[in-house]
Amino acid sequence: MEIRNQITVVRALFVVLGFTLLAGCGGSSGHVTPVPTPAPLSAGNVNLIFVVSPDLAYQAPGDVNLSTANLTDQGLQRSLLMAPFLQQHVLGAKNATSVSALVPMTHLQTANNYPDMAAPETIQQFALLNQITLSSNLQGWVPATGNSYPLNVSYAEGAELPAGVATPLIPCPGCQGLDFNDRGNDNETLVTGIIKANVPGFYVFSAPWETTSKLMANINKLEGYNLTIPSNYKGPNYIYAISIPPSGNPSLVTFNSNLSPATTYPVLLSSALVSTPCTAPTPSSIEVTGGKDGAVIPAKINTNETIYMIRHAEAHPQGYWDDGNYVCAGQWRALDLPNALRGKISPQAVWSIDPAQIIPGTDNIAGDSFWSYVRPSLTVEPYAIANKLPYNLASSFDLIAQNPPQLATQASNFFFNGGNFSNQTALVAWEHEHIPITVNALISSYFPKGVAPQLAPDWASEDYDSMWTVTLDAHGNLTADFTKCEGIKSTTLPPTCPQF
Repeated sequence: MEIRNQITVVRALFVVLGFTLLAGCGGSSGHVTPVPTPAPLSAGNVNLIFVVSPDLAYQAPGDVNLSTANLTDQGLQRSLLMAPFLQQHVLGAKNATSVSALVPMTHLQTANNYPDMAAPETIQQFALLNQITLSSNLQGWVPATGNSYPLNVSYAEGAELPAGVATPLIPCPGCQGLDFNDRGNDNETLVTGIIKANVPGFYVFSAPWETTSKLMANINKLEGYNLTIPSNYKGPNYIYAISIPPSGNPSLVTFNSNLSPATTYPVLLSSALVSTPCTAPTPSSIEVTGGKDGAVIPAKINTNETIYMIRHAEAHPQGYWDDGNYVCAGQWRALDLPNALRGKISPQAVWSIDPAQIIPGTDNIAGDSFWSYVRPSLTVEPYAIANKLPYNLASSFDLIAQNPPQLATQASNFFFNGGNFSNQTALVAWEHEHIPITVNALISSYFPKGVAPQLAPDWASEDYDSMWTVTLDAHGNLTADFTKCEGIKSTTLPPTCPQF
């Protein structure tokens, strides 16, 4: 099944004369000199492929929301259309070797310091058009191939971290993304390491023009390539590749996708999406009132707050298979989330765990089993885009520092104590086993001298649809409701990605 999109991308051998480039406030516009469309890159070369993601400084008009610094509907459409162009015309339908994007917390924009989620979202659809084989078992090699690919957006080992970001608990050199400020020259270290390893393949990077242009120029200088690296921003449709053959004589290859995306939110094929009723667990809700059953309202509890908590989209095609990303079935859910939740909730903001955090997954053939945990953030990103909502990341604590059956007091305190979320309504995307222990940490905080009479139910491993609602009233009394859901039937979602 596939998405029917009204956009038809026409790719000819020559760029249409007189095409006017879209450029941001940091760029320029003009006419493109007709050039032949390059052939796909050779799989026998080391190919460094740079996809320029939009930000407030460099974008096509209408690609970035000026208030939230996130993609707009148009920007999302462009990223979805760029994916098949990149796969077919740049990689020649070959599989990527690695996919890396900007670490979002290294690039904070607007006076509200919103993280740059445009860079990972720009390359997400492309990542899902690739495949990776991992073990479906936690121990032993039981291979299974998924329609997904890891997205590297974590910090370099030992890197200087942005203020307020928790130190990673797990080192993962293979998870490194790009740093907007290139602290410690980490970006050049990453790319020169690829060049020195000299393993042919397709190494794809997504970052804003400021980061991309500097990185290409520095690599050109460090390696003595003597290439003519572009110094001016030409628009969001351009892809640059430094292709290094076995002879060692590199070339710069420039691709122009000539995309003209729609300005409306993507329309999904309705027959691929089946609604489903909500199934309430036991208990279906819990109320905690100060002074009742021994409950004491915590001193720093928030007031007038509602948090809707959802799980990331589908991610495990077989057994324990896990690459930190979701799979193609999950892309259907993520893109349909604005439609599924319309009329059910009205959050003022969207939150998720920082995708730069690292989780243990399952092994690939090389034995790597740690991945950037991008899937919660990318699950809820389309909802933020469609509803033009501020998007923030919880990055001050490490998700896996507290695991079941341990109570997740750090997450509970972050969302429900200290007043930061008082008088707010937010949608939060999280990891399913950590949602109950976060809610239970909150419930338990009302019973400092004893055990809470009732705790939240477990979240079933096959359940991607539930939505829990946690409400604190004007006095700090708590209600946790477990009856709501997104209403998207997981078992009918196509295993292959929506097509654009």
